[in-house]
Amino acid sequence: MSTSTSIFVIRWINFFTMILALAVIGFGIWMSSHEDECKRSLTIPVMGLGGLILLISFIGFLGAWKNISLLLWTYLVLLFVVLVTIMVFTVLAFIITNTGSGHTAPGLRYKEYHLEDYSSWFIKQLNNTDNWSHLRSCLVKSDDCNGLSKRYKFLKEYRHAELSPIEAGCCRPPSECGYPMINASYYDLSYKPVSSNKDCKLYKNDKSIKCYDCNSCKAGVAQYMKVEWRVVAIFNLILFVILSFVYFVGCCARRNAARSDPSKVRGR
Repeated sequence: MSTSTSIFVIRWINFFTMILALAVIGFGIWMSSHEDECKRSLTIPVMGLGGLILLISFIGFLGAWKNISLLLWTYLVLLFVVLVTIMVFTVLAFIITNTGSGHTAPGLRYKEYHLEDYSSWFIKQLNNTDNWSHLRSCLVKSDDCNGLSKRYKFLKEYRHAELSPIEAGCCRPPSECGYPMINASYYDLSYKPVSSNKDCKLYKNDKSIKCYDCNSCKAGVAQYMKVEWRVVAIFNLILFVILSFVYFVGCCARRNAARSDPSKVRGR
């Protein structure tokens, strides 16, 4: 690749990524003003990601603009670290999300989930008291459970609904408990559960309790995370290919910058 082409490509790629980084930082600032504490907790990671992208992009842009070999070297080293990190995370994501799936229940369209079906890493993280306490508070504040009775007025409609993993695991007791369903958010708990599953005793109709302390709820969160991680992993593969091309172009730009370095030319 010619000197002018590689420099041009690196310069403009990093110019646009700097704009993207500023947008990410702006999104983080917006999240910091959100009333939802759970969304506010993502402010630092989002702004940190934006700051990292801005730093790397600025170094690459400045190095290509001024044709400075040292800055391009720094840019390539940082980009290489990012590539390795993306690949490691992607491989781990596919390994961790390789297990676990839903189970069909008689008379229900939606599936139920069992925590023991998922990877040991998911189980360990969800059983951590601090982690689950934070996740639980977010689930209680969400409308996942509170809005079910408004969305589904009739029991038949509710039974044939396509509930999300979190709705199926956190908003209702496992079907094996045998509690009669009154409506989408209320079960008759006067009946003795027909199953020894401890989730049957943990479930309450109270909207702040529901089945938020149940293993079925943790399993629903695990399934949700599995799907989300798979999407991120696929996105990372695409991003890895794109960044690999950028890295190749950056290598060409660095090599061409070194050849045109005035200090080296005078030293010959």
